[in-house]
Amino acid sequence: MSTLTASATDGIDPLRAAHISARIDRLPAVATLWRLVALLSIGGFFELYDLFQTAYISPGLISNGIFHTGSEGVFGFSDQAAFASATFLGLFLGASLLSPIADRFGRRAIFTFALIWYTVATVLMGIQTSALGIIGMRFLVGIGLGIELVTIDAYLSELVPKRMRSSAFAFAFFIQFLSVPAVALMSWWLVPQSPFGVSGWRWVVLSSAVFALFIWQLRKRLPESPRWLAQKGRFDEAGQIMDSLEARCQKDYGKPLDEPEPEAVSVQGNGRFADIWQPPYRRRALMLIVFHVFQAIGFFGFGNWLPALLSGQGVSVTHSLLYAFIITLAYPLGPLLFVKVANRFENKWQIVGSALGAMIFGSLFALQTTAVGLVICGVMITFCNAWLSFSYHAYQSELFPTNIRARAVGFCYSFSRLSTVFSSLLIGFILEHLGTPGVLAFIASSMLIVMITISWFGPRTRNLALENIAH
Repeated sequence: MSTLTASATDGIDPLRAAHISARIDRLPAVATLWRLVALLSIGGFFELYDLFQTAYISPGLISNGIFHTGSEGVFGFSDQAAFASATFLGLFLGASLLSPIADRFGRRAIFTFALIWYTVATVLMGIQTSALGIIGMRFLVGIGLGIELVTIDAYLSELVPKRMRSSAFAFAFFIQFLSVPAVALMSWWLVPQSPFGVSGWRWVVLSSAVFALFIWQLRKRLPESPRWLAQKGRFDEAGQIMDSLEARCQKDYGKPLDEPEPEAVSVQGNGRFADIWQPPYRRRALMLIVFHVFQAIGFFGFGNWLPALLSGQGVSVTHSLLYAFIITLAYPLGPLLFVKVANRFENKWQIVGSALGAMIFGSLFALQTTAVGLVICGVMITFCNAWLSFSYHAYQSELFPTNIRARAVGFCYSFSRLSTVFSSLLIGFILEHLGTPGVLAFIASSMLIVMITISWFGPRTRNLALENIAH
């Protein structure tokens, strides 16, 4: 057992906080915990469904005469571009400015609040009849998504023991990434049609709002984060949650649980934005900001421009959409294949390895002249991007203490949204003047910066108690 050399803040007992942490970390990876991961992941599924529908419903909005191209748009430029920009601006504001409320009010409450927010905003968007109304509602949807994505990262990292953190994120992203082929199929089927006289794009949007029926049921089955409660000094509530969780896990496990082994833990009390810039968090925050600026170029640069990149390699529009759908199937496949093995490797090296893979297959993609070669390389790039995604979501949530986890992760993560706004314009320029090889060279260069940043500056986190990593 480790010696407890912890400091108290605001009268909170660090020994009791350490005991709560140890009780979580001694839990076995049984069905009860995987069900909790799945419940959180279902929320993430609908978030990513909303996020990825941006590219798929725009053709329906244009064909309905709601969206216009070029200077005819409501803001003097393409409505489709304004729609995408509103999405990412909302994501940026939600992640950077509003995510700290999850540190103040709790993971469970804000998880539910954000779900209700973007579900209501999505319904309102689905019934709009003007470009301005749709773009405005899309901005509000983006804010809710930005809050939710950060909250899920913090929530998930705190609910599971250290031995299954990486695998839990892999499983979560397997479920969440099922949304990508789902929205592609829904759009392919519905956007060209008008079932019951209602435009197909509205069906695609409103179908995600059906999740509102499950919100309260989800809320009842998800406990508050015991680690967060302990950091707030609410030890009785944390203890009650742990009693229930341990009883269910022991029933699944079929034998008594191991004794908890408390390790040193510091209790910081209420967090502030200034805390992010104190050692050792300042170095980690700067590392993540650089990482997010460039990983977003690789992830969204390939994913959002895939049909155009395929067309740039001589593939017809019809075939490019078919190939793009096939390639999207690698999004859920990547995390699924890593569920069993993700905990065997450091998250920082998984990030480096996935970025290296994206570089290699991106370079090969530019050299392909056959459909088979393009699809195989495209699948492998998508596989690496999915691997990168669940690895860094797990990693970034490990690098900060509980009292500032959502605030710090949200702030750093928001730079990926800003990056996407500007990199999309730059990729469009490069594609026009240098073609697909030029875009892929830009993506490969960005992934090289990702590799250097994480490998040189990223701390090790594997099998370490969450509180120990953060100090």
